[in-house]
Amino acid sequence: MEQHSTIIYILLAIVVTNLIRVIPMAFIKGQIQNRFVRSFLYYVPYVTLAVMTFPDMVLAAPTPWPGVVALLAGITAAWFRLGLFPVAAICCVVAYLLI
Repeated sequence: MEQHSTIIYILLAIVVTNLIRVIPMAFIKGQIQNRFVRSFLYYVPYVTLAVMTFPDMVLAAPTPWPGVVALLAGITAAWFRLGLFPVAAICCVVAYLLI
């Protein structure tokens, strides 16, 4: 019985994940003209990365200071218009070096 429910959970996760990707492609044809929506969609990857990494970055070390310093290093790197991957890499390296 346990394996049966695990398979259902996996299938449900597949359906939900694919619906999130398919629904916008099915209903939005052409380029998005609304400036607000375009701006919102531009920042979604950055916000997602911040939401996923910030709590672990601060709580991974015995004290929160390496995470806070890594956050400030990431903000500085983003200020100088580095991309998403370099900013994440800089945060990880700074946190690792300070632990």
